[in-house]
Amino acid sequence: MKPSKGLLMVISGPSGAGKGTVCKELNKNNEFWISVSATTRSPRLGELNEINYYFLTKDEFKQRIKNKDFLEYAEVYGNYYGTPKSKVEEMLNKGIDVILEIDIQGALKVKECYPEGVFIFILPPSMGELKKRIINRKSETPESFMTRFKSAYKEINYVSKYNYAVVNDVVENAVNKIKSIIVAEKCRVDRIKDSILDSKEGLIHEQFYD
Repeated sequence: MKPSKGLLMVISGPSGAGKGTVCKELNKNNEFWISVSATTRSPRLGELNEINYYFLTKDEFKQRIKNKDFLEYAEVYGNYYGTPKSKVEEMLNKGIDVILEIDIQGALKVKECYPEGVFIFILPPSMGELKKRIINRKSETPESFMTRFKSAYKEINYVSKYNYAVVNDVVENAVNKIKSIIVAEKCRVDRIKDSILDSKEGLIHEQFYD
């Protein structure tokens, strides 16, 4: 049987929807490889370089763009974000499932070059709850809060570009829905047809010589 390629899952949604929390809980047993993005924004309290992000200067980031080192990159709120390409491809080719927790602009760029990926949009239970979550971060000025909150209204319109939408009301419920999506995707015939054909040939061989 041919080795199967890993599943690429792209998870995104508006700021404050809880993407990071959902991904962390989803991978608490280290079943997946979560890609570490690069960014030019400053670290938030408690964030570590090469763990939460690769923190780069804008000059460093632009040089990597020239070197075509990113699977995707985008400018969001005045800072650059990007997904290093080589490690993602390495993991997928090893048969390891990969999660990209990236912004909407980046997700749509990945979809252009990797349409067989699984694109999941995380939604807040309400705009009121989204507002509360952003405020509770205590990392925004009044001006940046308004920018993020207004952007959230626009970003939610992109949900139709994704394969699945999951409401993050209770983290455990959201995680269980995503796990169900993964199981379903791994049973799709177009993903496993080569394995099915190999299995069929093996069964025919056994029957012929039985």
